[in-house]
Amino acid sequence: MRLNKYIASAGICSRRKADDLIANGNVKVNGAVMREMGFDVSENDRVQVNGKLIQGEKEKVYVVVNKPLGYITSMDDDKNRATVAELVADIPERLFPVGRLDYNTTGLLIMTNDGQMTYSLTHPKHEVDKTYVATVAGILSDKRLAQLRKGVDIGGFVTSPAKVKVLKQNPRSTVVEISIHEGKNRQVRKMFAAVGNKVQTLERVAIGNIRLGRLKQGHYRKLTREEIQYLRSL
Repeated sequence: MRLNKYIASAGICSRRKADDLIANGNVKVNGAVMREMGFDVSENDRVQVNGKLIQGEKEKVYVVVNKPLGYITSMDDDKNRATVAELVADIPERLFPVGRLDYNTTGLLIMTNDGQMTYSLTHPKHEVDKTYVATVAGILSDKRLAQLRKGVDIGGFVTSPAKVKVLKQNPRSTVVEISIHEGKNRQVRKMFAAVGNKVQTLERVAIGNIRLGRLKQGHYRKLTREEIQYLRSL
């Protein structure tokens, strides 16, 4: 198995990130630094990443987490903030989040030790829809809806057309469902700010066909076989 694929299969990171680790000299094979990304690893080779011995082809685990407010999408934090790793602490395998959710955004987060799936779901070329329910200040006019559906400039980047549907509206606020396939930092908040509506609350409710459903905040559930097959098909 190629070295970068072996690292990804161990749940360390995606193949692309594995390439970076190899290029930077963070990977050793049988005690020697290996910078050849296409090096073939056999079952008898000892592979270390950042000094830690790894094993390829671990049992793959896939869960959906309902991230609460105040948790960061990281495995650890130097500021001692709560992390999503704490929400799956009872799972023996070391899981990693697929993509990110802002500190002040709640909702669906997929976590897994499948590095290749992580790469596939987060790579822009795959265009996997992410659906959010946002409460924004004020009325979201037809003109502003049209802007979002066409694409807006969020500061040096024009978004792709979004799917937008108003769920509930009153003079003070609007509840809206929005689907995008890009993943720029704080993108949904910036999109609504660009048309003049500040986001008050934001929850991700779906990634592709994987939906949050009635899962309580702070809890997780394992993906069904059908959901895993669906994600692999992407």
